[in-house]
Amino acid sequence: MINTPIVLASASPQRARLLEQLGLSFTAVPADIDETPHPDEDSVALAERLARGKACAIAPDYPQACVIGSDTVVAHGDEAFGKPRDLADAQRMLGALSGTTHRVITGLAVIAPGVPIHVSSVISQVTLARLEPATIAAYWATGEPQGAAGAYAIQGQAGQFVVHLAGSFSAVMGLPVYETAARLREIGLDPLGRAGIDGVAR
Repeated sequence: MINTPIVLASASPQRARLLEQLGLSFTAVPADIDETPHPDEDSVALAERLARGKACAIAPDYPQACVIGSDTVVAHGDEAFGKPRDLADAQRMLGALSGTTHRVITGLAVIAPGVPIHVSSVISQVTLARLEPATIAAYWATGEPQGAAGAYAIQGQAGQFVVHLAGSFSAVMGLPVYETAARLREIGLDPLGRAGIDGVAR
C-alpha cells in the first residue's frame, strides 16, 4: 500500500498543517456533512460519528486512496460545543469554559483499500483561565474563534488563556498526529518509510 494516495477529508488549514508535519503528500478535500448532534449522543460518540461521516463522504470519490477524517468536539459537562454561530454563541461557550477544566474529544477515521475502517478518539483535558466578557469580545474580534470548536483555537491567540493541557496538543488543534501516524503505519503507509517510531530500520 506504499504508493496509495492520501486524502484529508477537511477544509481545515490546521488539520492540513498537522498532516504536513508527517512529511506526507496528500490532497485536502472538504467534506460537507450535517454536524448536528443526535438526541442523547455523548461527546465521544459525536466526535467519532462526525469523523467517520467526513471520511465516508469523500471515500467513494477516491476508492484507491487512504481517506482521513477528523472532527473535534469540546465537552462542557453533558453539553457538546461545536463551532459558534455568532458572538453571542461564542460568549456563551467561552463564558461556560472560563475558569474550568473541560474535555476536548477528537475523532479519527481512516478508510483505506482492503482494510476495515478505523475509528477512534483522543480525549484531552484543557483548563482555561477565567475570562472577562471584554476579553471574550476582544478575542472574537480577532476572527480566530469562528470555525473553532468551543470558540477557541489553542494554537493561536487563545494559547494565552490555557492554564494547563493534559493530553494531545495536536488533537486539540484538530488532528491527533501520533494516532494518525500509528494507524498509517499499521496499514503500510509509514510516514518514515521503513524506519520505526524509534528511527531504527525494520
